[in-house]
Amino acid sequence: MTIQNPDDLIEDPQGGVPRLRRIMQRLRDPHTGCPWDIEQNFDTIVPYTIEEAYEVADAIARRNHADLCDELGDLLLQVVYHSQMAAENNSFTFDDVVRSIADKMVRRHPHVFGDDDRNKSAEQQTRDWETIKAAERGGSGSRTPSALDGVADGLPALTRAVKLQNRAARVGFDWPDAVHVLDKIAEETSELVAEIKSGDRAKIEEEYGDLLFVMANLARHLKIDPESALRGANRKFTRRFHAIEAVLAKDGRTPKQSTLEEMDGLWDQAKRDERGTP
Repeated sequence: MTIQNPDDLIEDPQGGVPRLRRIMQRLRDPHTGCPWDIEQNFDTIVPYTIEEAYEVADAIARRNHADLCDELGDLLLQVVYHSQMAAENNSFTFDDVVRSIADKMVRRHPHVFGDDDRNKSAEQQTRDWETIKAAERGGSGSRTPSALDGVADGLPALTRAVKLQNRAARVGFDWPDAVHVLDKIAEETSELVAEIKSGDRAKIEEEYGDLLFVMANLARHLKIDPESALRGANRKFTRRFHAIEAVLAKDGRTPKQSTLEEMDGLWDQAKRDERGTP
């Protein structure tokens, strides 16, 4: 009986996830692998994991399915990478990761895989999901369990703000509507202005943070993802600034060789061009 060489899988285009896992094993082999990959650890790889997640979001925002396919592959590689490093120190394996998420999805969907009534609104199902999550988390040592438990510190700040606010809202700590949030924004803006006049840098940063936190709450009340909204604003700024640079380049100039007044006028023209207005 001929035993197949495990590395034959590397050249098999139909090898699927086992092929990808074998490639990662080879890359991490301490004797024959890639020196860069061998040197990596969880801490050094996590920035790439975060970056890949954002690149997935960017491909979706651009409605580019070819790029999305590619970026999802990059994100999957991150899962395989972390799992391989964990297997090397006997923490867990890729199969453990798959088993864990499969068990979790079944456990958290009793209305699909269990006896619960499926005839619920999406909002009720979301509340049920959070109830199950809270039960899974249980207590945190000797500390009294909190409605805010489980909101990861490492999330992007705006996203974490919304999640914290959602958790607090579920136990009744929330403004009744967006109008009250707008009033709070005005209050926080006044406090920021006062601290700017005082010149106290620490206080200025604190009040600016408070303002951002309330802005995230406004997005929540308006059912807007603040991260997505800001990414859209970033794309719009980039697009319009490129338009300014293109106009100036026709004259052989750069923004440094222009004036604020001229660039502001070109910015307004870029806005009109986007809107199709004269």
